[in-house]
Amino acid sequence: MQDINPYEEARLYSPHSAATRDAWESMATLFSIIVSLEYLERAYVRHGVDDKTYAPACQRLLAQFKTLMKLVAVPESQSPNSVGPLGGTMDGPMPVRDVADFMQRYKMHHTAAAHRLAVGVPATVEHASSSGSSGDGNARERGKNIAETTQGFITFMDAVKLKMRAKDQLHPLLGDLMGAWTRAGGEQGTSNEARAKVLGWLIKLNKMAAADEITDEEARQMLFDVEGAYTAWFASLQS
Repeated sequence: MQDINPYEEARLYSPHSAATRDAWESMATLFSIIVSLEYLERAYVRHGVDDKTYAPACQRLLAQFKTLMKLVAVPESQSPNSVGPLGGTMDGPMPVRDVADFMQRYKMHHTAAAHRLAVGVPATVEHASSSGSSGDGNARERGKNIAETTQGFITFMDAVKLKMRAKDQLHPLLGDLMGAWTRAGGEQGTSNEARAKVLGWLIKLNKMAAADEITDEEARQMLFDVEGAYTAWFASLQS
């Protein structure tokens, strides 16, 4: 066993690897984002923050999480046993597959954050918070939100019809649609069941890797569900 000199200055990182330090810092930042998201979710559930404060904060944390996961996650095509620690030295962090792997490795029991990361959108979008413009008496703002929702539906359906299948092509469009739909009052009328189907597709896309693609059968079902949601939402505007 190697003798330890108690008078020797302890080094936090390998002296020859800046990449190792960057890797640990990325892991630490990812850890802090998950913890922050957990506290934000629980504060929102307990009415500690309102919708206007919660939504942008949650959206920002989700965006930061997605950016960091690209830095720390190992590609699906690469075996975790065939790669060394990040940074190329033995004192770097072990690679992770996804957020579930990361949370298990570092014993993070943050169920609220895990759910929000799986859904990929704030709770105000997932559950269509009733604080949207549909009930605030602002007809001009409501008209704008309805127009944006209509545009979102048409744009997404056109994308599917044009054979777009990759997650990085469809997820941003569907996320924009759900956001506009929420602002336009997506929780009202007869569109709740149809909305749940569209949300299910958003969650499915969120769990996929950027380059992953849905099958033609899935695309057909997705288009059917979105068209049904569009019809139900449009009908709810007449009531």
